[in-house]
Amino acid sequence: MEELISRVAAAAGLDAATARKAVAIILQFLEKEGPRGEVADMINAIPGAREAMSAEEAAPKKSGGLMGGLLGALGGGGGLMALAGKLSSAGLDMGQMKSVGKELFRYAREHVPEEEMKAIAAKTPGLGQLL
Repeated sequence: MEELISRVAAAAGLDAATARKAVAIILQFLEKEGPRGEVADMINAIPGAREAMSAEEAAPKKSGGLMGGLLGALGGGGGLMALAGKLSSAGLDMGQMKSVGKELFRYAREHVPEEEMKAIAAKTPGLGQLL
């Protein structure tokens, strides 16, 4: 996990703690919205991923900021908009969100068969906008 976090932090210009939080948020989103088998294989291929996801799940939640407020006003609560709101609340701008997503997928492609990564990208609604 540390290699992934340092790569994500460098790619997106984030500190390690924010990079870890962003990766955990994206993995939680994929686990909820993506194809179960392929996403489970990807998460299992990243050492420490489950622990990071559990830590993020247990962390106290703060207000959703501007993006969270907009989502609440629009009645949005799921999918890619919810992911963007969570990442925004973690302090990421749209460019950083894309950088984190791209680097996470680059790393995962080194550990998971390409067919599975293509399935995750194709079968997760809206994921192409993040990548």
